Amino acid sequence: MPLFGRRASVIDADRIDESASTPGGGGDAERARALAEEAEAEAAEAEAAAAAARARARALRLRREAEEAVQASSAGEPTDQIPDIPTDVAAAEDATDATDVPDAPDAGVAAEGATEVPDADQRADVEDAAPARRRRPRLPRPTWRGIVAALVILVTAALLALSGYMIWEHREAERLRQLDAEYSAAARQSVVTLMSLNFNNAEEDVQRIIDNSTGEFKDDFELQAQDFVQVAQDSKVITEVSVNATGVESMTEDSAVVLVAASSRVTNTGGANQEPRTWRLSVHLQREGDQLKMSKVEFVP
Repeated sequence: MPLFGRRASVIDADRIDESASTPGGGGDAERARALAEEAEAEAAEAEAAAAAARARARALRLRREAEEAVQASSAGEPTDQIPDIPTDVAAAEDATDATDVPDAPDAGVAAEGATEVPDADQRADVEDAAPARRRRPRLPRPTWRGIVAALVILVTAALLALSGYMIWEHREAERLRQLDAEYSAAARQSVVTLMSLNFNNAEEDVQRIIDNSTGEFKDDFELQAQDFVQVAQDSKVITEVSVNATGVESMTEDSAVVLVAASSRVTNTGGANQEPRTWRLSVHLQREGDQLKMSKVEFVP
């Protein structure tokens, strides 16, 4: 209610008091009381209108803060809390709209341009949407620097793996070459020891063959050793042997089969001098400790 209404009520009350002070004014007293009650009612309505205006202003401010919080949450900025619009403000606004009370001049200015306050369901939707946005994981977007770094790591790992494989392959090939050379040398020496004979040192030559053999071949040769020495001494045989080529047919860490091409020349004290003869032998070698020995010898046509 406008302020001039209250002033008019006060003036009317003063007039009533003046009329009541005059004698014979019983009817005027009743009229004065009625005007006073009316003035009090108007004053209560004015106070309610002012309270409603303050509630509208507060509701407008809270709504603006809620909208700013929602916009900040949708933009990805952290939001601690979305302000709630009290229900008492909405109730006061509904109560004010339900009654037809004239607006006071100062309350009307504050309430001018105010928007509607969202209801409880809308506020609940806003409150539920903001935590959901905060809980949604934000995956980092790959950049060209990250992609380049990942490619560099992959290429480096591939090169390291390839280098390791090449080193292992080189070492394995080197080990096989050394093993091949070891078996070839052992087969060459075994053939020379087996076929070289001098009747002057027949017993030493035969014993050297026995020491350089193993297995069944050694057992058989030991049984015929004395006869072999006797024949060599009686015929005065001298045999010279040279190895022309060797080739490893198969091998493991402790055994191998080596093909040997050799040639021999036989002479004796009677003047015999035979032409060189060529031989092809398959020599089986077996490792015993640190030495490679003949386990079997076959002549290959």
